[in-house]
Amino acid sequence: NPVFATMVMLAFVVLGAFSYQRLKVDQFPNIDFPVVVVTTTYPGASPEIVESEVTKKVEESVNAIAGINKLTSRSYENQSVVIVEFQLHIDGRKAAEDVREKIALLKPLLRDEVEEPRVLRFDPSSRAVWSVAVLPEANGPTAAELTNWADQTLKKRLENVRGVGS
Repeated sequence: NPVFATMVMLAFVVLGAFSYQRLKVDQFPNIDFPVVVVTTTYPGASPEIVESEVTKKVEESVNAIAGINKLTSRSYENQSVVIVEFQLHIDGRKAAEDVREKIALLKPLLRDEVEEPRVLRFDPSSRAVWSVAVLPEANGPTAAELTNWADQTLKKRLENVRGVGS
């Protein structure tokens, strides 16, 4: 029956047109990346000591958490950085809380000189959009005077602008 087929097709077209008008498109959707970064400072330590005394212990402690996709670590002079990437279906807040629990259990096993590990969630929207560098001229103010001016005057003026975080 051609009338029935035509009416069904027309109904699909009308429903599609109404649905298309109500379809919302978000230019920047809210995406939660389940990535947690653990930074630990060990003042006065070489990268080798930081790796053996801090990084390896943090890796072993965090590695037991379920849902880890990738575990990356870097040991620098005075600092250890461990990046824990979870699978995309894992909630980022819960993942960060799990890492905090493991780090809290690890803290008594670290040396007294090691500072409290910081556990931070990776948030791409909190990254800097714009950075400013202030450089001294040859016959202008000295670098120390320019640094003092940038910290006390320029920084405060920029932070007072609406929409500026820091």
